[in-house]
Amino acid sequence: MNVLAFDIETIPDVAGGRKIYDLEGLSDADVATAMFNKRREKVGNEFLATHLQKVVAISAVYRNLHQDKFSIWTLGEETSSEKEIVQNFFDGIDKHTPTLVTWNGSGFDLPVLHYRSLINGVRAPRYWETGEDDSNFKWNNYLSRFHSRHTDLMDVIAGYNNRAFAPLDEIAVLLGLPGKMGMSGSKVWAQFKDGQIGAIRDYCETDALNTYLVYLHWQYVRGNLTDDGLLREHEVVKQALANGEPHLQEFLGVWTADA
Repeated sequence: MNVLAFDIETIPDVAGGRKIYDLEGLSDADVATAMFNKRREKVGNEFLATHLQKVVAISAVYRNLHQDKFSIWTLGEETSSEKEIVQNFFDGIDKHTPTLVTWNGSGFDLPVLHYRSLINGVRAPRYWETGEDDSNFKWNNYLSRFHSRHTDLMDVIAGYNNRAFAPLDEIAVLLGLPGKMGMSGSKVWAQFKDGQIGAIRDYCETDALNTYLVYLHWQYVRGNLTDDGLLREHEVVKQALANGEPHLQEFLGVWTADA
């Protein structure tokens, strides 16, 4: 197992909004409001298109079973630029070539990262490899929907049927996991405006944790983990949470209370 389960958090790309909608002279907050309004007029909701989402956090859970490694972290620092965060993510793929695990990563996280890498000039040769330089990537790469090098759990578990898609929070709760614990991506912009970058990063880590733990349950039903194997992997996570930051200990407390 060489797995990187990750999640991203985004805010409106107000610099891009100014250019596209000719909103020079308006504050960031007013530009964002205009972007939300235009989106609502177009599609009936305020969820911005992927190319107008700016990355403010990428959190990951990394598990390498062969090297007995387990890590939970958020890339970069609170002061890191978007380019630094995105570059850090793709550099990790170049170095470790993990299996990427997401919930709706094909529909949101990866398209956003594609656009942000394009806009920021972030090179990611390993990620974009499809067999030209490494034949192993011809039939298993990060880009093809039905390849396992990127496993979008929402897509796979729904049988690639978008009518059967389910929210991560609800699936996590059904499995006895903490879920989002009252937070959601819709609150990130308000937190960002209030300078609560740390809280955003903490929330992003809990989403990555939920994703990874759902992945373990999926590996179990596939027959890739035994009963004892699943319990062992849960204990690895619990030990890391017990020794982690307060928000990770809170996650552990909710998880064990619901067990």
